Amino acid sequence: MEDSFSVSRRALFTGAGAVALSGTLVAAGAPAAASPGAAATGSTSKGRMRMRPAYHFSVPDNWKNDPQRPIYLDGEYHYYYLYNADYIDGGGGTAWRRATTRDHVSFRDRGVAIPKFSDGNGDCWSGCLVVDEHDTAGYGKGAVIALVTQAPAGKQAQYLWYSTDRGRSFRPGGDSPVLPNPGVADFRDPKVIWDADRGRWFMANAEGQTIGFYTSVNLRSWKRVGEFRRADLGVLECPDIFRMTANDGTSHWVLGISANGKGRGLPATYAYWTGAFDGASFAPDHGEPQWLDYGFDFYGAVTYPNHDASGAEDSALRRVIGWANFWDYPHNTPTLATDGYNGDDMIVRDIRLMRGNDGYYLASTPTAALEKHAKKTHQLGDVVVNGTRDLDVRSLAYDLTCEMTWDPAAAPANVGVEVCRAPGGGRHVAVGAFLRGPFVYVNRRPTINPTGGESQTPIDPSSGRLTVRILVDRTSVELFVGDGRVVHSHRVFPLEGDDRIRLYANEGQATFRGLAIREMSVL
Repeated sequence: MEDSFSVSRRALFTGAGAVALSGTLVAAGAPAAASPGAAATGSTSKGRMRMRPAYHFSVPDNWKNDPQRPIYLDGEYHYYYLYNADYIDGGGGTAWRRATTRDHVSFRDRGVAIPKFSDGNGDCWSGCLVVDEHDTAGYGKGAVIALVTQAPAGKQAQYLWYSTDRGRSFRPGGDSPVLPNPGVADFRDPKVIWDADRGRWFMANAEGQTIGFYTSVNLRSWKRVGEFRRADLGVLECPDIFRMTANDGTSHWVLGISANGKGRGLPATYAYWTGAFDGASFAPDHGEPQWLDYGFDFYGAVTYPNHDASGAEDSALRRVIGWANFWDYPHNTPTLATDGYNGDDMIVRDIRLMRGNDGYYLASTPTAALEKHAKKTHQLGDVVVNGTRDLDVRSLAYDLTCEMTWDPAAAPANVGVEVCRAPGGGRHVAVGAFLRGPFVYVNRRPTINPTGGESQTPIDPSSGRLTVRILVDRTSVELFVGDGRVVHSHRVFPLEGDDRIRLYANEGQATFRGLAIREMSVL
C-alpha cells in the first residue's frame, strides 16, 4: 500500500538490521548483524526491554508496516509483513519478512522471504499469498504464490512471485506484470481468493476510490469483471473479501477495505460491508460501512481463516491482525531510541459473524490462546466505587475484564479505568463511559502519544451495565466493548513507571463486577 498523498509512502521507509527478541517474536536460524545500539535480545544497555510489547507482535528491528494475510502450511500459520532492514540508517524500500505461529500470540521469526530490490521492478509492497493446491500457475502442486505490487519507474502493477520451498523464499515469475497498470495513479494491494463456486481465482485490487474485480484460471492472466466504488472514504487500500457462516447458520460474504473516513467523522481503520457476491460483483446489504475498529491505530488489517486439526477451514471463525500505527504519524515513536525498532501489531483477534437487530456484523475478541499466556491473575471480585479507587496491582502488560454497572435512575456522569497511570497520577489513558454523552471512549491525551485525541462510540446507558475488556501492553491500549462489535485500538507511550491502575465513578456510584486482571507475558 502507498500513501494517498503525492509522495509515496515507500519514500518514507528509512533503516540497519538486527535480530531482536520481543515478547512475542523468537528468533530462528542465524541472526543478522546487530544494529548500532541494539542488543540481540532487544534490550537496552541496562539489560531490560523498555518499550517493546510483552505479548503483541513487534518487528525484530528497524521497521515494519503492512501485515500480509497469513497462510496455513504444515500445521502452522505463516505471517508475512513489509520490513525495512535499513530504516535506522536512512535507507528505503521494503522486503517481505516471515514469522510463524501456532496460537496467534507467540510468533517465531523466520527471516526475510523476499529481499528488497530483488529484481529490476523495485521493492515489493503489499499483496497476498495463496497455496496453489492444483498447480494452476504451473509451479507445482502446493507452490506458494505471492501476488505483489511493485512500481518500476513509479508505475504500480501486480507481479507474481512463487515459492517451491513452502514459503521460505520466493522467485519472480517473470519480469512483466501479471496485471499491468491501465494508466491510473493508484493500483495496488491485490487480494486473491479461490472462488470455489466457479472454479477460478478472484482478485480484489485497490484502485484509488475503486476496488477492481478480476478473475483468472492460472494466477498469471487476469480479466476485469467488475468493481466496487466509494468516493467518500479517501483512497481505498488493502481490500479483503471472504465468506463466513453466521451464528444463525446462514452464509454471507464480507468485503473489507482500509479506508479513511476522517472527513466524515468516521474512523480511518478497517471498513467492511456484509452482502452478496456473484463472482463478478459485490452487493452490500447497507450503503454505509461498519468498522472493525473505532480507534486511531488499526490500519492495513488483514483477515485469515481458522483451520481445524485436519487443516480444513472453519467457515464460522476468522482471525484478523492490524498494523498498530497510522500514516499521519508513522515515525512518531520513542521505541526507535529505546529499543531500536518501529513497528508493532495490535493483538490478533478472533472474529465471528453475528446476526443483530440491524443486520449482520463482525464481533471481535482477543484470540482465544491469549489466556494461556497469563503469568499471574488477580481476581478482585466486585469493586464498588464512588469517586476513585487505586488498585494495588501494578503492571505494564495485562488483560483487564469486568462489567461496569450502575443504577440508571442515579447514574454517575463518568465511569471507567485509568490505565498506564503515572505514580503521581498526571499521565494516564482514560478508558470508560461518559453516561451523559452517552458514549464509550479511549482518551490518550493525558499521556505521551503520537497526536493526542479521544475516540468515541455511542452507547445506551439505560441498561445500567457495560462489559469491557482492556488490553494494555506498554505501547498500546485496546478496548473491547460488549461482544466485540466495538473495539478501540490506540498507540500510547507511557514511561516505565506508569504502571498504576485507578477506577473512577464521577458524580455517582458504580460497581466493577467480576474485576479480573491477568498479567501477560510470552517470554
